Amino acid sequence: MTTTDPVLYLFGSAAPPVFDIPKVVHNAQGRGFDVCLGLTPTAQRWLTPQLAELERLTGHPVRSEYKLPGEPDVWPKADVIAIAPATFNTVNSWALGLTHDFVVGVVAEAIGKGIPMVTMPCVNAAYVQHRQFERSVEELRGMGVRVLYGDGGFVPNQPGQGKPKGYPWHLVLDAAQELART
Repeated sequence: MTTTDPVLYLFGSAAPPVFDIPKVVHNAQGRGFDVCLGLTPTAQRWLTPQLAELERLTGHPVRSEYKLPGEPDVWPKADVIAIAPATFNTVNSWALGLTHDFVVGVVAEAIGKGIPMVTMPCVNAAYVQHRQFERSVEELRGMGVRVLYGDGGFVPNQPGQGKPKGYPWHLVLDAAQELART
């Protein structure tokens, strides 16, 4: 499949803002992106009732698993990748190179391929007390990933005080649009 629109791989992991993915896909398409949607296995389970509609909306299969060796790619090549919401597990696995699932495997490899990437965590304030989280954020930034965390990005809430409807998706799409132009 060929497209004239820049291709955005939109990857989501299992945090409550992932339920906004249909709206985010619409917004990304409104910005001129051809969107391919990938989900962590748990996020895909959460969105199972919407998968057929998401495939219709994007025009591409929603993926959460690696393809078999020798199978052709079903998506066009990415111009930019956005990983949001990115959970504690996703951020740490990615930074440590632990490619146990499709989403983390693709973004780990994308660093070496030079594909521009933006990520915005969605973690609570208790998780960020774990020392590995800050190390992982810095590691990803050091590898050229734009991490929208802290000032100008996602700011953690106290456990149980999350505001999923307040997740700043527009920041992710703004950054993806900027990265796609560079």
